[in-house]
Amino acid sequence: MELNLIQKVSVFAIPVIFAITLHEAAHGYTALRFGDRTAESQGRISLNPIRHFDLMGTLIVPLAILVISKLTGGAGILFGWAKPVPVNFGNLRHPKQDMLWVAAAGPGANLLMALIWAGLIKLALSMPGSAFAMPLALMGAAGIFINAVLMALNLIPLPPLDGGRIAVSLLPARMAYQLARIEPYGIFILLGLMYMGLLGFFMWPLIQALIQLAAFIFGINPVELLALIQIVLN
Repeated sequence: MELNLIQKVSVFAIPVIFAITLHEAAHGYTALRFGDRTAESQGRISLNPIRHFDLMGTLIVPLAILVISKLTGGAGILFGWAKPVPVNFGNLRHPKQDMLWVAAAGPGANLLMALIWAGLIKLALSMPGSAFAMPLALMGAAGIFINAVLMALNLIPLPPLDGGRIAVSLLPARMAYQLARIEPYGIFILLGLMYMGLLGFFMWPLIQALIQLAAFIFGINPVELLALIQIVLN
């Protein structure tokens, strides 16, 4: 089975929008719980994707990756971003310690969403005669994959990624300060890793682990789940 471009965009649209917007909302909500009301004051603690929409990161970049991968026959890593939720770490009750939970909330939201999409695949597989079964299964596969990618990407211990902030929170003060100083150059380091083909080396083990975890929790045949993901990527 091979999806045309319109079908591929349709399958990925909802998973991509919610993966990157709920990731950001989770940061804002967690920051509020630990004392920072910045995101709340700007109306950014919301499940409304429009409040987190970024034209380039939420629409243009993911759509361009889908189009290019379809035209070239490749299966590039689909990713995007939402408008970052403002967090003033200085307002947190214990800034260094609480930073860990605020940063981890985004990847945690992606983990939860990946499992929800896996549950929808399980539902789709339980009604094989339904016209909605295959579209729902394919959308679920796209949801698992995009959330696994965003979780793996954001857990790389490189500021300004969430993994970098988690590392800053956990490291001793001197080492944390040295790592935090990398933040202005973090995006260039990330692009360099991507250019050298090393980004996938760090990400794929966690992506595969999350896919296997989702299959295990919901009793889905891993081979069947990987086949669904392969369909939405090709």
